[in-house]
Amino acid sequence: MSLVHNYLGKKVCIITTDGRNLVGTLASHDNTTNLVLKGTVERVIRSADEEEPSAEVPLGLYIIRGENVCVVGLVDEELDASINWTQVKGAPIGTTKH
Repeated sequence: MSLVHNYLGKKVCIITTDGRNLVGTLASHDNTTNLVLKGTVERVIRSADEEEPSAEVPLGLYIIRGENVCVVGLVDEELDASINWTQVKGAPIGTTKH
């Protein structure tokens, strides 16, 4: 059994192979790590030299193919709620694709 199974019904953060940051509640998964998230948002973190604020783009129910999943992590919901994500700045994660 996959360790991802322990995260069912919990808020998770997914980093994809193309560097996207997706946060939502894990609704389902399969043996090839295809994931279904509900209440999903994509966090678009801008660099410090960009004037435009960072954003959380609502995506709702969202399916991520297993081949695009790089990292799955459990979100500390109390800490997450205390952060104003529009004010967060950072460098792009980049891609893991060859």
